[in-house]
Amino acid sequence: MKISYNWLQQFLQVDWEPVKTGELLTDLGLEVEGIETKESIKGSLKGVVVGKVLTCKQHPNADRLKVTSVDLGDEKPVQIVCGAPNVASGQKVPVATIGTTLYDEKGDGFKIKKGKIRGEESFGMICAEDELGLGISHDGIMVLDKKLKVGTPAAEVFNIEVDYVFEIGLTPNRSDAMSHFGVARDLRAGLIQQDEKLELISPSVSDFHVDERRLRFDVEVEDKDLVPRYCGITITDVEVKESPQWIQNRLKSIGLAPKNNIVDITNYVLHELGQPLHAFDAQKIKGNKILVKTLEEGTKFITLDEVERELSSEDIMICDADSNPLCIGGVFGGLKSGVTENTTSIFLESAYFNPVSIRKTAKRHALNTDASFRFERGIDINLTEYALKRAALLIEEYAGGKLASDISDFYPEKIEDFQVFLSYENAYRIIGQEIPKETIKNILASLEIKINSETEGGLGLTIPSYRTDVQREADIIEEILRVYGYNNIEFSHKLNTSISFDSNKETKIENIVANQLSALGFNETMANSLTKPEYSSLSENINEEANVEMLNPLSNDLKVMRQSLLFSGLESVGYNINRKNNALQFYEFGKTYHKYNEKYEENKHLTLFVTGNRTKETWNIDNKISDFFYLKGIITSLLERLGIDKSKSSPSKLDVFTEGISLGLGKIKLVEFGVVKRSILKEFGIKQEVLFADFNWDAILKLVGNKKIKVSDLPKFPAVKRDLALLLDGKTEFKEVYNLAFQSERKLLKEVDLFDVYQGDKLPEGKKSYAISFLLQDESKTLEDKQIDKIMQKLQQSFEKNLNAVLR
Repeated sequence: MKISYNWLQQFLQVDWEPVKTGELLTDLGLEVEGIETKESIKGSLKGVVVGKVLTCKQHPNADRLKVTSVDLGDEKPVQIVCGAPNVASGQKVPVATIGTTLYDEKGDGFKIKKGKIRGEESFGMICAEDELGLGISHDGIMVLDKKLKVGTPAAEVFNIEVDYVFEIGLTPNRSDAMSHFGVARDLRAGLIQQDEKLELISPSVSDFHVDERRLRFDVEVEDKDLVPRYCGITITDVEVKESPQWIQNRLKSIGLAPKNNIVDITNYVLHELGQPLHAFDAQKIKGNKILVKTLEEGTKFITLDEVERELSSEDIMICDADSNPLCIGGVFGGLKSGVTENTTSIFLESAYFNPVSIRKTAKRHALNTDASFRFERGIDINLTEYALKRAALLIEEYAGGKLASDISDFYPEKIEDFQVFLSYENAYRIIGQEIPKETIKNILASLEIKINSETEGGLGLTIPSYRTDVQREADIIEEILRVYGYNNIEFSHKLNTSISFDSNKETKIENIVANQLSALGFNETMANSLTKPEYSSLSENINEEANVEMLNPLSNDLKVMRQSLLFSGLESVGYNINRKNNALQFYEFGKTYHKYNEKYEENKHLTLFVTGNRTKETWNIDNKISDFFYLKGIITSLLERLGIDKSKSSPSKLDVFTEGISLGLGKIKLVEFGVVKRSILKEFGIKQEVLFADFNWDAILKLVGNKKIKVSDLPKFPAVKRDLALLLDGKTEFKEVYNLAFQSERKLLKEVDLFDVYQGDKLPEGKKSYAISFLLQDESKTLEDKQIDKIMQKLQQSFEKNLNAVLR
């Protein structure tokens, strides 16, 4: 939300520096995320001065150019070549001097330099209004008031305004601060705590009176729960034209483009007071009646953006006497009832709509407007009439309008202000220290919270209607604390805690794995469980019918609960690669969500993502790309760390892999891993290979028991290492050799390692060579050569018999 500092000063004559003011707003809970300097004219016309044309002669080498001498208030006039048809001697004109930067309508700047135009020197530029950003005319140069003094800066002549705009990250509960007046009101409370006692100036509506009652519109509301309050007034004899410059400057400062005086005034009051308004062309409303109702499902309606929409039977609609829709209440106006340059009379609306209904309508039609932003968070119902009067008076003043009816005010059930009792004891306990009672009462008064009664133990309070978020004693205490200042609360250097000896098994196991992965260089990610429904089309293993859909999605990209952690992980991988972070190792603990008929299911997973180089590039280390076997090693080490070391492998049936393996115990799948398909990576803009592993964490937790730790003495006798080079069938896996070796020698064989694989022209077709090392050790004595040779011969014979191996 953007808040103009100059606009704030209309309500609060604060003379603090903008940065200091921003710091106080942040302390009050209105976090200022940035401060931007805004100029009503970009560049503030620096270097542009009032000049007087002394002479104006025909250019000797160009029919359409004139050579002028211009007095800029210096000792010597300057020569300027000008192509404007209306330039003449004796005129006072705006002159951009040498070195001045002017900006076009796109914001692009160009610098005024000394130059020659068709052979004649020129020392500046006499400007048209569009060249200065003061209008759109380029018919000729601007001719200024002859009374102006030569040399006067143009910024003084045109009242160029420099503003500071706060970007406030407004939390959803602070609907009271969705306007400049609301922010000023909060700022005043903070200033009082700083001993700056300033008056809050509210716009006066005391001059409001009806000129003549000649155009009345009846108002009928069908459902008071959907529309608790609805006000309206008619204004005739309006002239639709440009807004006054000061209103345009205010709107431009917060990023709004001025349109015309009627629309600009409704926008101005919205951002001034926080009450959305809407102006209808009165001549387009049939039957002089406003009917607020819902229409049949599927009714067609064209909004101001010229888009035809299908209405829901739950949308609040503003209609005429024949039930023709004019506007989607609280969200967006209709094309056929809007104000145009031909409008001469208007019906001005100010209402309070049900926040839940507006939120659903705005999401349903994807219309996030300034009005819906406020209505769906809850505005002040008692502001409705006041804001209507404020806008009506501005229209009367700046559009020449006449108030042609009394205010129609539908308000059947007045909402009373909320009552809360504040206990001093509770306040001290929650805040953590005792604040003087007088300070508490002063803070409450500065927040316009009325004290109805006072006892020794606390205060009976009435909450103003605009504070829809303050409903409990805890809310009151929070208000006191934020105005008093969190930084003013003392904190203890002593930390008290209790130690629990009862540890959660699942959390403990998760921490063991997370610590091991982090030690291996992995970073943990936490992706959103909400994702795009389109991702289900990337894999046949994901059933679109099993999607758990959100009833009220924040956006189309967050419409369903994820069925796989793959795609949200690839989003993170793609995001990093696009920022030149190509070597990645991620892990995530998360859940997947499925709907089967009417039942819902959640499953816990651990996923790994590996891509790019395993090590940083250095002069003495070759780059090693993370490959399939690197990921397999990590997976194996994790399972062994959890005591799962007897898993069996099989080809993965997941269609997200070009090649993948599934590890399991019996019918229980533990983990599936492999290389992600290029077609899937392309959807995320990833051009390098990505390895993915998906652990069935629920199954792993069931298998992990209280593994007993065995302790033994370090061996006293040396180990012996022997190697074999075996010629094997090309389809034989090392795992077969590994298992067969331990079956043949269970007692003395300690390790079996594969250190070289060769396949090539020098070997028979369909064959490969494994170079394997065997580590032998007897923990009770030193091994002798005869014993070693006997074991190696037994291993060789076992390989020859069972694997058709040949010793090379």
